[in-house]
Amino acid sequence: MRILQVSNFFKPLWETGGVTKVNYEISKNLVQRGHEVTVYTTDGYKPNFEIQTNKPVEVDGIKVYYFKNLFKNIIKRANLAAPYYLPFVLRKEIRNFDVIHIHEHRTLLAACVHYYAKKYNVPYVIQAHGSVLPFFQKQLLKKIFDVLFGNKILNDASKAIALNETEASQYEKMGVSPNKIKIVPNGIDLSDFTNSPKKSTFRGKYSISDDTKIILYVGRIHRSKGIDLLVNSYSTLINKIPNSILVLVGPGNEFQDELNKLCEKLEIRENVLFTGFVDKKEKMAAFVDADVFVTPTFTGFPVSFLEACVFGLPIITTTKGDNLDWIDNKVGYVVPYNNKELSDAIFNILSDELIRKRFGDEANKLIETIFSMDSFINNIFSVYQECIEQK
Repeated sequence: MRILQVSNFFKPLWETGGVTKVNYEISKNLVQRGHEVTVYTTDGYKPNFEIQTNKPVEVDGIKVYYFKNLFKNIIKRANLAAPYYLPFVLRKEIRNFDVIHIHEHRTLLAACVHYYAKKYNVPYVIQAHGSVLPFFQKQLLKKIFDVLFGNKILNDASKAIALNETEASQYEKMGVSPNKIKIVPNGIDLSDFTNSPKKSTFRGKYSISDDTKIILYVGRIHRSKGIDLLVNSYSTLINKIPNSILVLVGPGNEFQDELNKLCEKLEIRENVLFTGFVDKKEKMAAFVDADVFVTPTFTGFPVSFLEACVFGLPIITTTKGDNLDWIDNKVGYVVPYNNKELSDAIFNILSDELIRKRFGDEANKLIETIFSMDSFINNIFSVYQECIEQK
């Protein structure tokens, strides 16, 4: 099968988030199964991007176009890539593909691909990755984009992939027919973790003692993630477990400055570690050494949740945002969105090794069965086949 994958960013721009990782894993695994995969993406917003742009290059057997972005400073602020050369390639190549997979629909790449896919009758799958509804930041801009492009991109799709039941209902609210929606949870490749760092590697780097409890968050340091709630909850927890540290792993923005001020106000700054963006090896080291994984709110199906499960970490999240039915009282807790409930949930896990081990063991079982990479790719490919059959 000849498959086109479309996303704003791709390997090696890992700092841009989970969508980049998911697209890469799908593309890599499809190539390993003998399919021809092409990726249309951009060079991001780094001033010194070292890979050739506007021409195809090979990345792990995948044919990738990194289209050069215009106005990189604007892109970084508005998160709207502007790949000016994309239409020239699209017009020549789009009829070569059997199916297209568009990751995130509020992008100029998606708008361009939609136009030519519609024109030449090439079926495409849309996957919003937790961004179906125009909420959180830049709501007005998102609503304008939806009027101009987004609604058509969603409704003209042959299939829409939802990460969970919540996202499926969000597609319906945006007018997508229920019979087009397929729920496909993310998967994870265990072979990526065969050479994990030794225990205490992360602790050693940051001078964290072996008996200090590590509360770990991994992801963008962004307002939508509820990290301010986590900081406030930790300021309560530290009174019960003084020998502890809150570790926040991921790239920050201006919101990190607000969190720093909040930590200082709560007098816990010395017990909160911001690592910034880290590479894969250091991120794994953080998971190996952590005692509990916490993400107060999320959309879609974060890959970081599966990574936590690989390392047997209990997961704590809240009822604000999307819902994953495999977490609460199975691999961790889902609690109301307030300081006391979140603080109590973290305390319960850190103070009871039996509970922590039970949740960790269940997390390992889920990774080996339901959320394996093979299951994920099989489900994705099944959606592609349905698109082609309905053409």
